[in-house]
Amino acid sequence: MYPERVFSGMRPTGSLHLGHYHGVLKNWTVLQSKYPCFFCVVDWHALTTHYETPGVIEKNVWEVFIDWLAAGIDPNQATLFIQSKVPEHSELALLIGMSTPLSWLERVPTYKEQMEKLKERDLSTYGFLGYPVLMAADILLYRAIHVPVGEDQVPHLEMTRQIARRFNRLYSSDSIVEEKSYQVAKKLGKKHARLYFALRHSYQEQGDGEALAQAHSILLESNSLSIRDREFLFSYLEVARKRILVEPKALLTSASRMPGLDGQKMSKSYGNTIGLREAKSSIVQKIRTMQTDPARVQLKDPGDPEKCKVWQLHQVYCNESTREWVKVGCKTAGIGCLDCKQPVIDGILREQQPMLERAQKYMDDPSLLRDIVDDGCEKARKSAKEVMQDVRDAMGLKYS
Repeated sequence: MYPERVFSGMRPTGSLHLGHYHGVLKNWTVLQSKYPCFFCVVDWHALTTHYETPGVIEKNVWEVFIDWLAAGIDPNQATLFIQSKVPEHSELALLIGMSTPLSWLERVPTYKEQMEKLKERDLSTYGFLGYPVLMAADILLYRAIHVPVGEDQVPHLEMTRQIARRFNRLYSSDSIVEEKSYQVAKKLGKKHARLYFALRHSYQEQGDGEALAQAHSILLESNSLSIRDREFLFSYLEVARKRILVEPKALLTSASRMPGLDGQKMSKSYGNTIGLREAKSSIVQKIRTMQTDPARVQLKDPGDPEKCKVWQLHQVYCNESTREWVKVGCKTAGIGCLDCKQPVIDGILREQQPMLERAQKYMDDPSLLRDIVDDGCEKARKSAKEVMQDVRDAMGLKYS
């Protein structure tokens, strides 16, 4: 039985914003007190789309770590590390990639979507096509049971589960039991024996419940099997194999859509973000210039909060009484738009203050940050080496 570990990673795209905090990091701060957590900056993943500009990655990596610590990630509770500092990630990706069907990679939902979305980049590369295998290796390397994801990321995690199932089926069989199963299945006849193993394969590798039910029917309807033979083949359908690679489960996180300055989801690609450690003057300027209800041309004109982009931020940063004050004041023209915006500014700055305080010591003394990450990389690699030893042994790569 393996410990209920959590794994999650983040690409180093530079300083993080409030969307990252509300969408991911707040949840991480809760998980770190419940489970052993491995939080990784996946710098190799950044190369899948920015291989031509690797120079910016290192700076971005350290910015991400500072933002994690600023947000409340505790290195005494969680292991923080860099993907490329644990070379076992690439070794496992190589080995599981040997048996990952090309068709699985081509049907990943975001593959064609990203190809269309990022037309300005050359994504027709082996690295971009194969990134789901590297992502699977990241998770499987720590035998993580839980992976915090949103619903849109569940298909990616299912790919990891399929890769783990396929690997376990290929490399963790008992040769004696395997041979006996073929001998007993011959009694079904060539056609039904072939179908039995195909259905077992679908169940073992894909988790196909219908395949399992169909295989049961074949065994129940066969007149050529003894009771003992039938029981053996029933058992073999679901025989528990040694789990070399553990299938992770999606730890679904509640959708926390942090609105950006333009009302869309906060994202760097939309240019509508507020940084976790952004200067106060910049935050004030951004909020004060946000678009409000177009109907409020003059102060005396009443407005509708539902048509105001600032109203979405009130849902995040203001209590019910403040929102009621805004709603009444806006609809009656009792307050101006700058009056409406001030509670949002105050709320953001209040949330940001402890982050700035936590970050400052790492900015003043970068060696503190380096020590935390070095320690995390060492812990992560120790765990990764144990898993890779099992993987090599299972694949016959012992050479001893």
